[in-house]
Amino acid sequence: MIDLDLRLTRAAFELQATLRLPARGVTALFGPSGCGKTTLLRALAGLERAQGHVRLDGEVWQDDARGLFVPTHARSLGYVIQEAALFPHLDVGRNLDYGLRRTPVAQRRIELAQIVDLLGIGPLMERRPATLSGGERQRVAIARALAASPKVLLMDEPLAALDAKRKREVLPYLERMQRDLGLPIVYVSHSIDEVAQLADHLVLLDAGRVRAAGPFTEVLSRLDLPPLWGDEIGVVLDGVVAERDAHWHLARLDVDGGAAAFWSRDQGLPVGRRARLRVLARDVSLTRERQQGTSIGNQLAGTVESLTDDSHPGLALVRVRVGGIALVARLTRRSADALALAPGLPVWAQVKTVALME
Repeated sequence: MIDLDLRLTRAAFELQATLRLPARGVTALFGPSGCGKTTLLRALAGLERAQGHVRLDGEVWQDDARGLFVPTHARSLGYVIQEAALFPHLDVGRNLDYGLRRTPVAQRRIELAQIVDLLGIGPLMERRPATLSGGERQRVAIARALAASPKVLLMDEPLAALDAKRKREVLPYLERMQRDLGLPIVYVSHSIDEVAQLADHLVLLDAGRVRAAGPFTEVLSRLDLPPLWGDEIGVVLDGVVAERDAHWHLARLDVDGGAAAFWSRDQGLPVGRRARLRVLARDVSLTRERQQGTSIGNQLAGTVESLTDDSHPGLALVRVRVGGIALVARLTRRSADALALAPGLPVWAQVKTVALME
């Protein structure tokens, strides 16, 4: 468990964050530019001198009440930034050796061979950074941070400098890394796509304050938060590939233990593979009865949980409970009124498009 209570004041900005973050999985710090994401990460690392306390699994890194502050170099953490910042005169193997030497042999908990395998950098070991692609350099930078066997990995928009193609190359390695190593990762990003693919826990920041924190899927589907999502509002669901239709090139993804199912384009994932689905509110419509003769292949019976105003006065957001999951629909207020939507009303949710997070 990462326990922190930090306050930092600058001329035109104030950060105030009290959080208890899980000791496994990826915690994403998300919010608009200037909200304090990087400042909070740097304060956690000790790179920014905030006031308060920081504890990691009982190990105290900062406690101002006791006059205790452990400097960054003495904290068991890895830190990855946008630029790989590798030593240009060293090949990949010697860059990793630099990270390895930070930790005494007796305290090394992660084998270098495992890191090399997880991040797929075995063929790169004798190459210099200048000969690597942007995605390869960033994977090596992550491997160097992990070589020190940190107790927590801090990542400040590590993919921001990469184009879309390189991001798609790196993201699967990050998924595999966080799944297999089991150490906590605190991940700063302004990209909801990255967050949706990686995060288990979400901290939503706005103007230096924590607006919400909790399991990712729960926070993302809440309607009582500031309208920070814009067109990206929706839900992310954890599912399993249950069926592949070779004729129509579709795949069925079961969620909530099979209580709900979604059809999506088949992207080649094998049956039984766990996958995340992203359902945007703009792709969900509601009806009082199950529809016949419609092109929308995903129809699920549910119950209206809540309604709230959207950012435009002509729009509303509706949260619908479907078994153990929630969906969010964006409707015009006229449509919501015509359907007489109210909490407790049975409805059918029609999901036009499901994005499978590769």
